[in-house]
Amino acid sequence: MPSLQYKSLLHYNSLLFRNQFLNVSAASPPSPPPPNRNLSCRITSQSMSCSSETPLPTLRTVTITYYELKDKDADLSLKIEEGFGPNGLGILSITDVPEFPSLRRNLLCLSSRLAALPEDVKKELEDPQSRYNFGWSHGKEQLESGKPDLLKSSFYANPLIDVPTNGAYLIQRYPSYCGANIWPQAALPELEVAFKALGKLIFDVGLMVAYHCDQYVSRGMKMQKDEGLEQILLRSRCHKGRLLYYFPAQLSNHEENSDSMSSWCGWHTDHGSLTGLTCAMFKRNDVEISCPDSAAGLYIRTRSGEIVKATFGENEIAYQIGETTEILSQGYLCATPHCVRAPKGKEASGVGRSTFALFMQPDWDEKLKFSEDVYIHKELIPSNDSLTFGEYSETLLDKYYHKKT
Repeated sequence: MPSLQYKSLLHYNSLLFRNQFLNVSAASPPSPPPPNRNLSCRITSQSMSCSSETPLPTLRTVTITYYELKDKDADLSLKIEEGFGPNGLGILSITDVPEFPSLRRNLLCLSSRLAALPEDVKKELEDPQSRYNFGWSHGKEQLESGKPDLLKSSFYANPLIDVPTNGAYLIQRYPSYCGANIWPQAALPELEVAFKALGKLIFDVGLMVAYHCDQYVSRGMKMQKDEGLEQILLRSRCHKGRLLYYFPAQLSNHEENSDSMSSWCGWHTDHGSLTGLTCAMFKRNDVEISCPDSAAGLYIRTRSGEIVKATFGENEIAYQIGETTEILSQGYLCATPHCVRAPKGKEASGVGRSTFALFMQPDWDEKLKFSEDVYIHKELIPSNDSLTFGEYSETLLDKYYHKKT
Protein backbone atom coordinates (compact mmCIF):
# COMPACT_ATOMS: atom_id res chain seq x y z
CA MET A 1 0.00 0.00 0.00
CA PRO A 2 1.20 3.54 -0.70
CA SER A 3 2.69 5.16 2.40
CA LEU A 4 2.15 8.73 1.20
CA GLN A 5 -0.64 10.16 3.31
CA TYR A 6 -2.60 13.12 2.04
CA LYS A 7 -4.25 15.67 4.29
CA SER A 8 -7.83 16.41 3.34
CA LEU A 9 -7.33 20.17 3.53
CA LEU A 10 -8.94 20.74 0.17
CA HIS A 11 -11.15 17.65 0.37
CA TYR A 12 -9.68 16.11 -2.76
CA ASN A 13 -10.50 12.55 -3.50
CA SER A 14 -7.21 10.86 -2.57
CA LEU A 15 -6.86 8.74 -5.69
CA LEU A 16 -7.87 11.57 -8.03
CA PHE A 17 -5.51 13.94 -6.23
CA ARG A 18 -2.66 11.45 -6.44
CA ASN A 19 -3.10 11.07 -10.19
CA GLN A 20 -3.55 14.79 -10.83
CA PHE A 21 -0.60 16.12 -8.86
CA LEU A 22 1.97 13.35 -8.86
CA ASN A 23 0.96 11.09 -11.74
CA VAL A 24 1.63 8.09 -9.50
CA SER A 25 -0.17 4.84 -10.19
CA ALA A 26 -2.08 3.14 -7.41
CA ALA A 27 0.41 0.29 -7.23
CA SER A 28 4.15 0.72 -7.69
CA PRO A 29 6.02 -1.76 -9.90
CA PRO A 30 8.62 -4.04 -8.30
CA SER A 31 11.46 -2.43 -10.25
CA PRO A 32 12.15 1.19 -11.22
CA PRO A 33 10.42 2.40 -14.37
CA PRO A 34 12.48 4.12 -17.06
CA PRO A 35 13.15 7.67 -15.85
CA ASN A 36 10.95 10.40 -17.29
CA ARG A 37 13.15 12.46 -19.60
CA ASN A 38 10.51 15.20 -19.86
CA LEU A 39 10.50 16.21 -16.23
CA SER A 40 9.61 19.76 -15.30
CA CYS A 41 12.44 22.26 -15.57
CA ARG A 42 15.10 21.99 -12.88
CA ILE A 43 16.14 25.30 -11.39
CA THR A 44 18.83 26.48 -9.04
CA SER A 45 17.36 29.89 -8.34
CA GLN A 46 14.24 31.21 -9.96
CA SER A 47 11.29 33.31 -8.91
CA MET A 48 7.99 31.48 -8.64
CA SER A 49 4.86 33.05 -7.32
CA CYS A 50 1.50 31.91 -6.10
CA SER A 51 -1.24 34.08 -4.71
CA SER A 52 -1.43 34.01 -0.93
CA GLU A 53 -5.22 33.75 -1.30
CA THR A 54 -4.98 30.40 -3.09
CA PRO A 55 -5.03 27.46 -0.66
CA LEU A 56 -2.45 24.85 -1.57
CA PRO A 57 -2.56 21.10 -0.93
CA THR A 58 -0.51 19.65 1.92
CA LEU A 59 1.24 16.30 1.54
CA ARG A 60 2.75 14.15 4.26
CA THR A 61 6.17 12.81 3.34
CA VAL A 62 6.71 9.12 2.77
CA THR A 63 7.99 7.71 6.07
CA ILE A 64 10.36 4.85 6.88
CA THR A 65 11.06 3.74 10.44
CA TYR A 66 14.65 3.68 11.63
CA TYR A 67 14.27 -0.02 12.43
CA GLU A 68 13.20 -0.79 8.85
CA LEU A 69 16.01 1.36 7.50
CA LYS A 70 18.83 -0.31 9.41
CA ASP A 71 17.76 -3.74 8.14
CA LYS A 72 19.87 -4.26 5.02
CA ASP A 73 17.72 -7.24 4.04
CA ALA A 74 14.53 -5.18 4.02
CA ASP A 75 13.10 -4.34 0.61
CA LEU A 76 12.29 -0.64 0.80
CA SER A 77 12.21 -0.06 -2.95
CA LEU A 78 8.52 0.84 -3.01
CA LYS A 79 8.99 3.59 -0.44
CA ILE A 80 12.22 4.80 -2.03
CA GLU A 81 10.41 5.06 -5.36
CA GLU A 82 7.41 6.76 -3.77
CA GLY A 83 9.57 9.41 -2.16
CA PHE A 84 12.56 9.79 -4.49
CA GLY A 85 11.46 8.25 -7.79
CA PRO A 86 10.48 10.10 -10.98
CA ASN A 87 6.95 10.67 -9.70
CA GLY A 88 7.79 11.41 -6.07
CA LEU A 89 8.30 14.67 -4.20
CA GLY A 90 12.05 14.13 -3.87
CA ILE A 91 11.74 13.83 -0.09
CA LEU A 92 11.07 11.19 2.56
CA SER A 93 11.47 11.10 6.33
CA ILE A 94 12.85 8.66 8.90
CA THR A 95 10.99 8.09 12.16
CA ASP A 96 12.05 6.74 15.57
CA VAL A 97 15.75 7.61 15.25
CA PRO A 98 17.38 7.05 18.68
CA GLU A 99 18.65 10.25 20.38
CA PHE A 100 17.54 12.48 17.54
CA PRO A 101 14.92 14.52 19.48
CA SER A 102 17.39 15.55 22.19
CA LEU A 103 20.26 16.23 19.77
CA ARG A 104 17.96 18.35 17.58
CA ARG A 105 16.79 20.39 20.55
CA ASN A 106 20.32 20.85 21.91
CA LEU A 107 21.57 22.38 18.67
CA LEU A 108 18.56 24.41 17.57
CA CYS A 109 18.36 26.11 20.97
CA LEU A 110 21.87 27.47 20.39
CA SER A 111 21.09 29.24 17.11
CA SER A 112 19.56 32.34 18.73
CA ARG A 113 22.41 32.50 21.25
CA LEU A 114 24.92 32.41 18.41
CA ALA A 115 23.06 35.18 16.59
CA ALA A 116 23.06 37.29 19.75
CA LEU A 117 26.85 37.23 20.16
CA PRO A 118 28.62 40.61 19.83
CA GLU A 119 29.19 41.74 16.26
CA ASP A 120 32.97 41.72 16.65
CA VAL A 121 32.87 38.09 17.82
CA LYS A 122 30.72 37.06 14.86
CA LYS A 123 33.02 38.96 12.51
CA GLU A 124 35.87 36.72 13.65
CA LEU A 125 33.77 33.72 12.65
CA GLU A 126 33.37 34.88 9.02
CA ASP A 127 35.29 33.35 6.12
CA PRO A 128 34.96 35.47 2.94
CA GLN A 129 37.46 33.27 1.08
CA SER A 130 35.00 30.35 1.18
CA ARG A 131 32.15 32.57 -0.05
CA TYR A 132 30.99 32.48 3.57
CA ASN A 133 30.55 28.71 3.39
CA PHE A 134 32.40 28.21 6.66
CA GLY A 135 31.53 29.94 9.90
CA TRP A 136 29.12 32.84 10.33
CA SER A 137 27.13 34.35 7.47
CA HIS A 138 24.57 37.15 7.68
CA GLY A 139 23.41 39.48 4.94
CA LYS A 140 25.67 37.83 2.36
CA GLU A 141 22.85 36.12 0.46
CA GLN A 142 20.37 37.89 -1.76
CA LEU A 143 16.61 37.59 -1.82
CA GLU A 144 14.89 37.00 -5.16
CA SER A 145 14.28 40.76 -5.25
CA GLY A 146 18.05 41.29 -5.31
CA LYS A 147 18.08 42.80 -1.82
CA PRO A 148 20.37 41.38 0.91
CA ASP A 149 18.69 38.77 3.10
CA LEU A 150 18.98 40.34 6.56
CA LEU A 151 16.30 38.27 8.28
CA LYS A 152 18.28 35.02 8.08
CA SER A 153 21.69 34.02 9.46
CA SER A 154 23.69 30.84 8.92
CA PHE A 155 26.55 29.00 10.54
CA TYR A 156 28.39 26.48 8.35
CA ALA A 157 30.75 23.69 9.37
CA ASN A 158 31.76 20.18 8.39
CA PRO A 159 30.47 18.07 11.32
CA LEU A 160 32.74 15.13 10.47
CA ILE A 161 36.16 16.66 9.72
CA ASP A 162 37.54 19.94 11.10
CA VAL A 163 40.40 20.15 8.59
CA PRO A 164 39.61 18.16 5.42
CA THR A 165 42.99 18.93 3.83
CA ASN A 166 46.17 20.91 4.45
CA GLY A 167 46.89 21.28 0.74
CA ALA A 168 47.27 25.00 -0.02
CA TYR A 169 46.37 24.53 -3.69
CA LEU A 170 43.17 22.64 -2.86
CA ILE A 171 42.15 25.19 -0.23
CA GLN A 172 42.59 27.95 -2.80
CA ARG A 173 40.91 25.99 -5.60
CA TYR A 174 37.91 24.71 -3.61
CA PRO A 175 37.64 27.01 -0.58
CA SER A 176 33.98 26.20 0.13
CA TYR A 177 34.86 22.51 0.59
CA CYS A 178 38.50 22.41 1.64
CA GLY A 179 38.53 25.16 4.24
CA ALA A 180 38.76 24.50 7.98
CA ASN A 181 35.94 24.80 10.49
CA ILE A 182 35.72 27.98 12.57
CA TRP A 183 34.22 27.46 16.03
CA PRO A 184 33.34 30.08 18.70
CA GLN A 185 35.40 28.17 21.23
CA ALA A 186 35.47 30.94 23.82
CA ALA A 187 32.13 32.65 23.23
CA LEU A 188 29.93 29.54 22.74
CA PRO A 189 31.96 26.33 23.21
CA GLU A 190 28.89 24.08 23.39
CA LEU A 191 28.06 24.85 19.76
CA GLU A 192 30.82 22.61 18.40
CA VAL A 193 29.74 19.63 20.48
CA ALA A 194 26.04 19.96 19.61
CA PHE A 195 26.69 20.68 15.92
CA LYS A 196 28.95 17.66 15.48
CA ALA A 197 26.65 15.32 17.41
CA LEU A 198 23.55 16.12 15.36
CA GLY A 199 25.47 16.30 12.09
CA LYS A 200 27.08 12.90 12.64
CA LEU A 201 23.73 11.28 13.46
CA ILE A 202 22.04 12.71 10.35
CA PHE A 203 25.02 11.55 8.29
CA ASP A 204 24.92 8.01 9.69
CA VAL A 205 21.19 7.69 9.05
CA GLY A 206 21.72 9.25 5.61
CA LEU A 207 24.17 6.48 4.74
CA MET A 208 21.43 3.96 5.51
CA VAL A 209 19.06 5.87 3.23
CA ALA A 210 21.76 5.87 0.55
CA TYR A 211 22.20 2.09 0.84
CA HIS A 212 18.53 1.48 0.12
CA CYS A 213 18.61 4.04 -2.70
CA ASP A 214 21.40 2.00 -4.28
CA GLN A 215 19.35 -1.19 -3.98
CA TYR A 216 16.47 0.53 -5.77
CA VAL A 217 18.59 2.09 -8.53
CA SER A 218 20.54 -1.13 -9.18
CA ARG A 219 17.34 -2.78 -10.36
CA GLY A 220 17.14 -0.37 -13.25
CA MET A 221 20.75 0.35 -14.21
CA LYS A 222 24.13 -1.32 -14.02
CA MET A 223 26.58 0.12 -11.52
CA GLN A 224 29.65 -1.03 -9.65
CA LYS A 225 29.54 -1.17 -5.85
CA ASP A 226 31.89 1.79 -5.50
CA GLU A 227 29.69 3.87 -7.84
CA GLY A 228 26.69 3.78 -5.54
CA LEU A 229 25.49 6.72 -3.45
CA GLU A 230 26.45 5.08 -0.16
CA GLN A 231 30.10 4.62 -1.11
CA ILE A 232 30.34 8.06 -2.71
CA LEU A 233 29.15 9.68 0.51
CA LEU A 234 31.20 7.42 2.74
CA ARG A 235 34.51 8.42 1.15
CA SER A 236 33.70 12.13 0.86
CA ARG A 237 35.29 14.91 2.92
CA CYS A 238 32.88 17.55 1.62
CA HIS A 239 29.81 17.25 3.83
CA LYS A 240 28.54 20.55 5.18
CA GLY A 241 26.15 21.35 8.01
CA ARG A 242 24.17 24.59 8.11
CA LEU A 243 22.55 25.93 11.27
CA LEU A 244 19.99 28.57 10.34
CA TYR A 245 18.36 31.23 12.44
CA TYR A 246 15.57 33.45 11.14
CA PHE A 247 15.43 36.60 13.22
CA PRO A 248 12.09 37.64 14.74
CA ALA A 249 10.46 40.09 12.34
CA GLN A 250 7.99 42.84 13.06
CA LEU A 251 4.52 42.71 11.54
CA SER A 252 5.47 45.20 8.82
CA ASN A 253 8.25 42.89 7.59
CA HIS A 254 5.84 39.99 7.21
CA GLU A 255 3.23 42.08 5.42
CA GLU A 256 5.79 43.42 2.95
CA ASN A 257 6.36 39.95 1.49
CA SER A 258 2.95 38.51 2.29
CA ASP A 259 2.42 37.23 -1.26
CA SER A 260 5.87 35.69 -1.57
CA MET A 261 5.81 31.91 -1.52
CA SER A 262 9.58 31.90 -0.91
CA SER A 263 9.74 34.61 1.76
CA TRP A 264 12.15 32.67 4.01
CA CYS A 265 14.16 30.70 1.47
CA GLY A 266 14.08 31.25 -2.29
CA TRP A 267 13.20 28.61 -4.84
CA HIS A 268 16.17 26.33 -5.51
CA THR A 269 17.19 22.75 -6.13
CA ASP A 270 20.00 21.31 -3.98
CA HIS A 271 22.97 20.55 -6.22
CA GLY A 272 24.65 17.99 -3.94
CA SER A 273 23.71 14.36 -3.31
CA LEU A 274 21.44 14.09 -0.28
CA THR A 275 20.25 16.73 2.18
CA GLY A 276 19.19 15.86 5.73
CA LEU A 277 16.71 18.26 7.35
CA THR A 278 15.29 18.86 10.80
CA CYS A 279 11.83 20.20 11.48
CA ALA A 280 12.02 23.88 12.45
CA MET A 281 11.82 25.16 16.02
CA PHE A 282 9.85 28.37 16.67
CA LYS A 283 10.34 30.65 19.67
CA ARG A 284 8.87 33.90 20.96
CA ASN A 285 10.71 35.59 23.84
CA ASP A 286 12.84 32.44 24.26
CA VAL A 287 9.75 30.28 24.78
CA GLU A 288 9.16 27.48 22.27
CA ILE A 289 5.81 27.70 20.48
CA SER A 290 4.05 25.99 17.61
CA CYS A 291 4.35 27.50 14.16
CA PRO A 292 1.98 30.49 14.24
CA ASP A 293 0.84 30.11 10.63
CA SER A 294 -0.33 26.80 9.15
CA ALA A 295 0.56 28.02 5.64
CA ALA A 296 4.24 28.47 6.55
CA GLY A 297 6.76 25.75 5.80
CA LEU A 298 8.44 23.76 3.04
CA TYR A 299 6.93 23.95 -0.45
CA ILE A 300 7.85 21.70 -3.36
CA ARG A 301 7.19 21.94 -7.09
CA THR A 302 5.89 18.59 -8.34
CA ARG A 303 6.63 16.90 -11.67
CA SER A 304 3.39 18.26 -13.09
CA GLY A 305 4.32 21.81 -12.10
CA GLU A 306 1.98 22.10 -9.12
CA ILE A 307 3.16 23.63 -5.85
CA VAL A 308 2.41 21.67 -2.68
CA LYS A 309 3.35 21.96 0.97
CA ALA A 310 5.36 19.01 2.35
CA THR A 311 5.20 18.18 6.06
CA PHE A 312 7.07 15.81 8.36
CA GLY A 313 7.15 15.30 12.11
CA GLU A 314 9.19 17.20 14.68
CA ASN A 315 11.05 14.03 15.65
CA GLU A 316 11.70 12.85 12.09
CA ILE A 317 14.74 13.42 9.88
CA ALA A 318 13.76 14.36 6.34
CA TYR A 319 16.02 13.65 3.36
CA GLN A 320 15.89 15.34 -0.02
CA ILE A 321 17.59 14.23 -3.24
CA GLY A 322 20.06 16.65 -4.85
CA GLU A 323 20.78 17.21 -8.53
CA THR A 324 24.10 15.33 -8.47
CA THR A 325 22.33 12.16 -7.38
CA GLU A 326 19.69 12.64 -10.06
CA ILE A 327 22.42 12.92 -12.70
CA LEU A 328 24.44 9.92 -11.47
CA SER A 329 21.34 7.73 -11.06
CA GLN A 330 20.27 8.65 -14.60
CA GLY A 331 16.98 9.99 -13.32
CA TYR A 332 15.89 7.06 -11.16
CA LEU A 333 16.28 9.32 -8.10
CA CYS A 334 14.98 12.84 -8.67
CA ALA A 335 15.58 16.26 -7.13
CA THR A 336 12.80 18.83 -6.86
CA PRO A 337 12.72 22.64 -6.64
CA HIS A 338 11.63 23.81 -3.19
CA CYS A 339 11.37 26.90 -1.01
CA VAL A 340 10.40 27.91 2.54
CA ARG A 341 7.49 30.21 3.27
CA ALA A 342 7.58 32.40 6.36
CA PRO A 343 4.61 32.72 8.71
CA LYS A 344 2.65 35.93 8.40
CA GLY A 345 0.04 37.86 10.34
CA LYS A 346 -0.04 39.31 13.84
CA GLU A 347 0.72 35.99 15.49
CA ALA A 348 3.98 35.69 13.52
CA SER A 349 5.37 38.99 14.76
CA GLY A 350 8.35 38.53 17.08
CA VAL A 351 8.75 34.82 16.30
CA GLY A 352 12.23 33.39 15.56
CA ARG A 353 12.87 30.15 13.69
CA SER A 354 15.77 27.70 13.97
CA THR A 355 16.58 24.72 11.81
CA PHE A 356 19.50 22.59 10.61
CA ALA A 357 20.44 21.00 7.29
CA LEU A 358 23.25 18.61 6.42
CA PHE A 359 24.34 18.72 2.79
CA MET A 360 25.83 15.34 1.94
CA GLN A 361 27.82 15.46 -1.28
CA PRO A 362 30.69 13.77 -3.15
CA ASP A 363 34.32 14.51 -2.43
CA TRP A 364 35.82 17.38 -4.40
CA ASP A 365 37.97 14.94 -6.39
CA GLU A 366 35.18 12.40 -6.98
CA LYS A 367 34.98 11.83 -10.74
CA LEU A 368 31.40 12.17 -11.92
CA LYS A 369 30.20 9.93 -14.72
CA PHE A 370 27.56 11.66 -16.81
CA SER A 371 25.33 9.63 -19.08
CA GLU A 372 25.02 10.75 -22.68
CA ASP A 373 21.42 11.87 -22.21
CA VAL A 374 22.03 13.94 -19.07
CA TYR A 375 19.58 16.84 -19.10
CA ILE A 376 20.48 18.89 -16.00
CA HIS A 377 23.00 21.69 -16.56
CA LYS A 378 24.05 19.94 -19.75
CA GLU A 379 25.72 23.14 -20.93
CA LEU A 380 28.20 22.92 -18.04
CA ILE A 381 29.42 19.43 -18.89
CA PRO A 382 32.46 19.17 -21.21
CA SER A 383 32.39 17.08 -24.36
CA ASN A 384 34.48 14.33 -22.76
CA ASP A 385 31.84 13.96 -20.00
CA SER A 386 34.56 14.17 -17.34
CA LEU A 387 34.35 16.45 -14.31
CA THR A 388 35.14 16.10 -10.64
CA PHE A 389 32.46 17.21 -8.20
CA GLY A 390 34.63 20.14 -7.18
CA GLU A 391 34.94 21.31 -10.79
CA TYR A 392 31.24 20.79 -11.43
CA SER A 393 30.02 22.61 -8.35
CA GLU A 394 32.39 25.56 -8.77
CA THR A 395 31.23 25.94 -12.37
CA LEU A 396 27.65 25.82 -11.17
CA LEU A 397 28.25 28.43 -8.47
CA ASP A 398 30.02 30.71 -10.93
CA LYS A 399 27.08 30.54 -13.31
CA TYR A 400 24.22 30.95 -10.86
CA TYR A 401 25.78 33.00 -8.09
CA HIS A 402 28.85 35.23 -8.17
CA LYS A 403 32.35 34.83 -9.54
CA LYS A 404 35.21 34.43 -7.09
CA THR A 405 37.15 37.63 -6.54
